[in-house]
Amino acid sequence: MGTVYYTASSLDGYIVDDHGSLDWLTSRAIDQAGPFGIEPFLATVGALVMGADTYEWILANHPGEWMYSQPSWVLTHRPGIVAAGHPVHVFDGAVDDLHPELVRAAAGRDVWVVGGGDVARQFSEAGLIDEMVVAYAPCSLGAGSPVLPMRSEWALTDSGRNGDFLCARWRRG
Repeated sequence: MGTVYYTASSLDGYIVDDHGSLDWLTSRAIDQAGPFGIEPFLATVGALVMGADTYEWILANHPGEWMYSQPSWVLTHRPGIVAAGHPVHVFDGAVDDLHPELVRAAAGRDVWVVGGGDVARQFSEAGLIDEMVVAYAPCSLGAGSPVLPMRSEWALTDSGRNGDFLCARWRRG
């Protein structure tokens, strides 16, 4: 059980482009059940946390029922952000105050820090991210939201290819 930042990145380190788009990511081939794929990863996840921008992207691009069965949290100052019927909690505070609740909810499984980069930064600065898994797409964006907007050190523990992506697993260095 750990806290994992599982994400994708352009070659130059961005999650979304400067227009808030993930077209650069969703237009590429990846085997969801393959190496470093989302399906085997989700099988290890017991709870997840994301920022308001990520939640709003999910709302806009996957309307309807909430797409995750795991207990979910959104870090936000806007309590009314959660769509009706979504079993999602909101939290407005320091991530080290929330982390024990995430771990309890995960019930022996991993906590997934979905993102974005600022949420990952908050967890990383608090020393709460044990592992980072990044799928690198074969493109650069030149601008946008950075994957991890801070200086940090990581050690590569595993890597592989899945479709168009070079994937890497990192542990805190």
